[in-house]
Amino acid sequence: MQKDYPRSDRISQQIKKELANAFQSEIKDPALRSINILEVDVSPCLKFARVFFVAHDYNAEEFIKGFKRSMPFLRTYLSKRMTTRGIPRLEFIYDKSFDESYKIDQLIKKSLG
Repeated sequence: MQKDYPRSDRISQQIKKELANAFQSEIKDPALRSINILEVDVSPCLKFARVFFVAHDYNAEEFIKGFKRSMPFLRTYLSKRMTTRGIPRLEFIYDKSFDESYKIDQLIKKSLG
């Protein structure tokens, strides 16, 4: 599905890059440092952003709690690094597709071996 919102696409890419930097170098919470940002989807009105992530070694509930604790810092971090008027409200969504593909891969290996 092709989107016709080049500005929201650019902002999505910038948020993804900046959040990845924040999680790698600025965040102190060890659970949040182990995540990978897969995609950021900013709404056409630029007020909301869905951040899709995967992680290993922790469960999704721990990440959601960590994101809630870190939200003020993340919004401030983004506002200092972006040139937009405002920062979209961030919603973090755990992408279960990697877990499901891992389970399928394990089942295939088990059936072949």
